[in-house]
Amino acid sequence: MRSIQHYINGQSVGIATQKTHAVLNPATEEQVAEIQHATSEEVNQAVAAAKAALSDWSEASIAHRTKLLYKFRNLVLENEHYIAELITEEHGKVHSDAKGEVARGIENIEYACGFAETLKGSYSEQASTGVDVYTIRQPVGVCVGITPFNFPVMVPLWMFPNAIACGNTFILKPSDRNPSAPEFIIKLMNEAGFPKGVVNLINGGAETVNQLLSHDDVDAVSFVGSTPVAKHIYESGTAGGKRVQALGGAKNHMVVLPDADIDLAADSAVSAAYGSAGERCMAISVVVAVGEVAEPLVNAISDRIDNLKIGPGMQPDSEMGPLISEEHRSRVVDYINSGEAEGATVVCDGRMHSSEQKGFYVGATLLDNVTTDMEVYRDEIFGPVLSVVRVQSFDDALDVIAENQYGNGVAVFTRDGGTARQFQKNVQAGMVGINVPIPVPVGYHSFGGWDDSLFGDTAMYGPEGMRFYTKQKVITSRWPDPTSSQVDLGFPQNT
Repeated sequence: MRSIQHYINGQSVGIATQKTHAVLNPATEEQVAEIQHATSEEVNQAVAAAKAALSDWSEASIAHRTKLLYKFRNLVLENEHYIAELITEEHGKVHSDAKGEVARGIENIEYACGFAETLKGSYSEQASTGVDVYTIRQPVGVCVGITPFNFPVMVPLWMFPNAIACGNTFILKPSDRNPSAPEFIIKLMNEAGFPKGVVNLINGGAETVNQLLSHDDVDAVSFVGSTPVAKHIYESGTAGGKRVQALGGAKNHMVVLPDADIDLAADSAVSAAYGSAGERCMAISVVVAVGEVAEPLVNAISDRIDNLKIGPGMQPDSEMGPLISEEHRSRVVDYINSGEAEGATVVCDGRMHSSEQKGFYVGATLLDNVTTDMEVYRDEIFGPVLSVVRVQSFDDALDVIAENQYGNGVAVFTRDGGTARQFQKNVQAGMVGINVPIPVPVGYHSFGGWDDSLFGDTAMYGPEGMRFYTKQKVITSRWPDPTSSQVDLGFPQNT
């Protein structure tokens, strides 16, 4: 059984008698690791290590930082199958999904390897007579990343490669439900040759997070998780003068218009709703069926659900694995019960899987005739539950999305380019897919929603991530003309 410790200043740190937490394999309910929660002293050690490393690291050349990032990228690539196995064992998602997570993480490391282009400033020669104005971008300082259980590798790789590329130092606080993969990739940083203290890892719960949020030597915080916690992170961090980006929950809608390709829409709905057992912040949880498309679409989705293979993530033919914990399984089942009690039609019932076998399983569930006042619609369920809301028109579909508290991702399925263009212009969400169900941006764009899905002014990774991890400085420069000794005491003017 693995013992997961902290990683501070280039070495594993942990006290055997401190608070521990069992890490379970959700497919078998067996314990596979034990995680140690950080003491207050260990949190302070991690921050002190990051602060001590900051001066030298921020002065390191672009060429040196890039070289080390390439080494790290290659090490992750060499170990991608093992990392994916760790993800599957502790999260439960099928192995192919875990490998996809690692691949998207590598994409973000590769973007960070080219950060020199993004960090280039601007230059205006002769802005005024003999005066030049230019901008440079400098590190923010000690940065913290607080990451969720559903993407234990990809989300950290959204954060710390970009942060350290910009010259910052970093402390990762991953989820305590599946800590082995994050610990492994942080150790690869040491193998790649990064100086001690540049990247550190501490484990823990709310006490650890709150200590980091209030620590005077922490300068910036990145977070991905639920909306209530994201709001707390944002308000607490900014109250202490820190820069904060906090990504919250979602209720992602997929609008299917009457002219859509039914087979494509049904395939996409099943993939986007039930992949990773619905434990994705970009999962489609609501299909908005417009007009007469509803009946054939519901039938097509139901037919596909009947053929889904549910089982352990390392089983080759499994298409959907278990949920992360018994507590979460019970929560998802309660939502299905609530939807049925409030009048939704249970077309496909996943509750039977919750007692059929060992593991935290809930089967793919399809609820039809869901209305926007139902609890199953209002809340983020974070499980394999897809609701169908029927509306009469395109405008009705836009209104449903606009009235929802979240604004993370949306999708529209149509054959009409004009309608798609109107949708992308008017829909109230931060990420839009056109015949693409999960519009997660590639690494050289940025990830972030609107409304209660994002707290802060910048999205995650890509160009906005680089802006988050740097501060702009504007320099106005004038050098005396060596051919003239005239002294000008007047107020500077643009002439």
